Amino acid sequence: MKALTALLGLALLSNAGGALAATRTVTLTVPTMDCATCPVTIRVALLKVPGVSQAKVSYERREARVVFDDAKTDVAALTRATDSAGYPSFLADKQ
Repeated sequence: MKALTALLGLALLSNAGGALAATRTVTLTVPTMDCATCPVTIRVALLKVPGVSQAKVSYERREARVVFDDAKTDVAALTRATDSAGYPSFLADKQ
């Protein structure tokens, strides 16, 4: 019984890092998009951020919806990526 308890404890400890991580989706407002090709540049920049699994960018709505692992990155890194690509962004109010 002690061996089983110890084994269970080790399993929980080794998986603790994954249990704390969460997939998160945010919407960034990107007001400076001025052409139909801008979303491609923004999407590529966002997908280069470690932890980002999906980025959908809409020229019409001037926004990007980003799915990411919050243990690997955060909103500040996402906005830095769009800013570095020439498109400043900020977290949208609607979440």
